[in-house]
Amino acid sequence: RESWLAEFDAVAFPALVNGFQVTCAIKRDALQARYPQDASEQVLSVFRSHRWDLEEEAEALIRQNEEDDQGWYWLS
Repeated sequence: RESWLAEFDAVAFPALVNGFQVTCAIKRDALQARYPQDASEQVLSVFRSHRWDLEEEAEALIRQNEEDDQGWYWLS
């Protein structure tokens, strides 16, 4: 259920924490820096190709309570 958020130039995706849904996100630049071999693909396609790795990283941020002021978890 990921989605492209043009206003943030990022992909957002949900995660569950203690039964509550939170939002995780990664900016286009961060995706392109991580996966330069996929730079010619659409951003959502790159995200989907590497979803499991990115979700694991988001899980670590959630465990460390590294949310922003809006309660979002940003992968960098």
